[in-house]
Parts: sequence; C-alpha cells; structure tokens
Amino acid sequence: MSVSSPAAAGILYIVPTPIGNLEDITQRALSVLRNVNVIAAEDTRHSGVLLQHFAINTALVSVHEHNESQRAHGLIKRLLEGENIALISDAGTPLISDPGYVLVNECRSAGITVTALPGPCAFVTALSGAGLPTDKVSFCGFLPVKHKARLSVLSSVEQSTHTTAFYEAPRRIITTLQDIADTLGPHRQVAIAKEITKAFEHYEVGTALSCIEWLEADSARQKGEFVVLIGPDTRSNTEIPPEALKLLRTLSEVLPLKKAAAIVAEHYELKKNALYQKGLEWHSDAN
Repeated sequence: MSVSSPAAAGILYIVPTPIGNLEDITQRALSVLRNVNVIAAEDTRHSGVLLQHFAINTALVSVHEHNESQRAHGLIKRLLEGENIALISDAGTPLISDPGYVLVNECRSAGITVTALPGPCAFVTALSGAGLPTDKVSFCGFLPVKHKARLSVLSSVEQSTHTTAFYEAPRRIITTLQDIADTLGPHRQVAIAKEITKAFEHYEVGTALSCIEWLEADSARQKGEFVVLIGPDTRSNTEIPPEALKLLRTLSEVLPLKKAAAIVAEHYELKKNALYQKGLEWHSDAN
C-alpha cells in the first residue's frame, strides 16, 4: 500500500489502535503504520509494545496533552516537506478523549490532508453491547474530578431523552455511580462496561445502585477502565398527581423547595424540575 500524498505535502493519518484485544487492529492500520515516515504516539513506551508485537519498526515521536502545542509546529513542518505521519493514542481512536485536536486543527488550517481510519472506540463498543437506546447518543468524555462540577454535569442530563456516555476511572467509579443515583434518582437505567475486549470484560446493566452493589461484592471488579452509560429519562410527562402536589406543599413548608422537590420526585418517580417549577409558581402567586 502506498501512503504518499499526490500533492507536495504529506498526509496525516489518524490511526485507531486496539482498546484491549490486539486482534482488533485493521489491516489498513497496520499498513499505514509500516509505511509512514514517523508515528506520533501519546506514549512511545506504551505504543512501542504494540508496534513490536506487529514487527513495525517505524520511528516514534511523543505527542501528548502536555506537549502537543509545541510538537504540532515541527510535525506540520515535516508534513509540508512531504513526509507522511500517523497519529495514534494509547488505545482507541485519537482525539476521542485523547490528544490530537491541536495537531489536526492546525493541519486543516495549513491545507494538509488529514485521513482518519475507522477503528476501535470504547464508548461506541460499549453502546453496541449494553442494550440501552442508541438512536441518539451524547458522549461527554471523562466526568469532572471535582464533586460540584460532576454534579453539575449529571444534573444537565436529568431530563435527557437519549443515552449519555462517559468515561470514568476505577478510583472514582463508585463515587460517580452514587452521584448518579443521588442526582438522577434510584430508578434511572444505568450500565457500566469495564475492560472492553479484554479478558475480564463485563457489562453490568441495571441502576446506579445495583451497579454499586455488583462492584462492592468483589474489590477486583473495581479495577480497569469504565464506560458509564446513562439511559434516557423515561418518567412520565403527564400532569403531577394531586397526592404529589400535597406532599410537595407539606415538605416545602419545612424544607428548601429544591430539597422538597427532590424527595417528592424520587417518591413518585416524577421530574424534579417540574415539581420545583410548580413550587416557584405557588411562591409567585402568594406574592
């Protein structure tokens, strides 16, 4: 296979690599990696193991989140001189919660051809296997580390009508699932997919609380990388029942309205925001 560009400049290839099982790499990806002048890798040590497995001897240069802006200039210079470059991340598809945006954006600005190869992507694979709705999906990358920011992101999907996908680290997976239960309610459909394509691949589908129960049953289950999928809001949009309104009035006399709305929403499986807005209307009418 020839990877030379018909123009004077070379081509930047975006090459996905396996997220676990090495057999998932494509023949086209292997051909590109063998024939380019240099491979820009997120971690040259990690990628070196992959390349050695497939007997690929192409030179490596590191391009990661801390040096991408500095490396981009030199790589674009090489591309403009006619070299072909492959961009890879540690696993999966570059730019999807991985480095590469700066380089690709600057290549486009410079008129350099960018060719993206199809291949492995953890959240797409998880969606295919989890059984949650896939007709419309939002991917939000990694959830924020700070608790308040994480709750803010989760609150933004409370009334989402489609599946939302996140990545999460093992050290925060239980805390995040608890935040999902607290923010979206105990009945929201949730799936976690861990170690996708690897020996201990597992999908746990249920609610945030049932996923926590599964994880806590064996500490080994908390290891590995996770994809967290939150199903759409399926609560009824019908009128709030009188008994829920009565409870909301009672609770709002002794609790902050937001807290009262959250309690009633969980008890009757209603939308918290709808109850909160109803409480605000009462307050407005009273004034």
